[in-house]
Amino acid sequence: MTLSALTMEKQKIRLGLCTLAVSLVALTLKMLAWWLSGSMALLSDALETVINVVAASFALAALHISNLPPDLNHTYGHGKVEYLSTVIEGILVVVTACGIFYAAWTHWKAPNTDLAAWQGVMFNALGGLVNLVWGLTLLRQGRRINSPAVIASGHHIIADVWTTLILIIGVSLIPLTGFYRLDAILSALIALNVLRVGFSVMRASIAGLMDEVPDPASLQKIAEIIASHGGGALQAHDIRARRSGTHYFIDFHLVVPGATRVSEAHAICDCVENALKAHFGPDVTTIHVHIEPESHLLPEGVPIP
Repeated sequence: MTLSALTMEKQKIRLGLCTLAVSLVALTLKMLAWWLSGSMALLSDALETVINVVAASFALAALHISNLPPDLNHTYGHGKVEYLSTVIEGILVVVTACGIFYAAWTHWKAPNTDLAAWQGVMFNALGGLVNLVWGLTLLRQGRRINSPAVIASGHHIIADVWTTLILIIGVSLIPLTGFYRLDAILSALIALNVLRVGFSVMRASIAGLMDEVPDPASLQKIAEIIASHGGGALQAHDIRARRSGTHYFIDFHLVVPGATRVSEAHAICDCVENALKAHFGPDVTTIHVHIEPESHLLPEGVPIP
């Protein structure tokens, strides 16, 4: 069952506020972990969480803007601001990774031999647990409401959890092995993971900004709906679709018999459009259909029984 646009707006704003609050809690725990331990690796983890806080703030602003109705300057709405928000998040992630690399190199040359690893690990684990619960929640809710910004935040937070798990193991080994440069190595590994997540986030967001087509399954579903609800038409071709935030834009050519009246062709279009909106959501789907005579049949078109 699809959610109404108003319901999705409320849920995205609520998720954005909760993400900001959870990120602040996790940041507090991780900064405390670094302060107690003196570990550069734990500080690097805290710096990554700072990005989560900044990203949550950007996402919240983006969600507010994306919910604004279309206007004279933005006739297709403001949905793409969600992609812009995640691009900014990706850039911040890359900048942070560079800073962590520099700090890791500094601590490699002059390692800190006065670590209180156990205390830091305990508070860092608490921060990781908070992030794990909330990251899984964001992924589930983001897919349910089709929000790229919410899904990106979920992936970023889950990546942070994996970082925390590695750190718990690694930092715990430092006092046992006496290999204090392991702290710098762990920091460098965090930076690499941060870069991986940052590029992944930017890749998905740039694809949205460039109107990359939806996944093949969605396009196949559109073709199936047209074929099964286009009774009276002969064929559909040039089927195209794109997403702008949570909004779908679909257009295609519909070939009808030459003797079809305008009112009959209009009724066929209404039937197809209603079926598509029932599947993707009536409030978040815009459809444009171009009617053509049977002389415009194409070999690669989708036949309509």
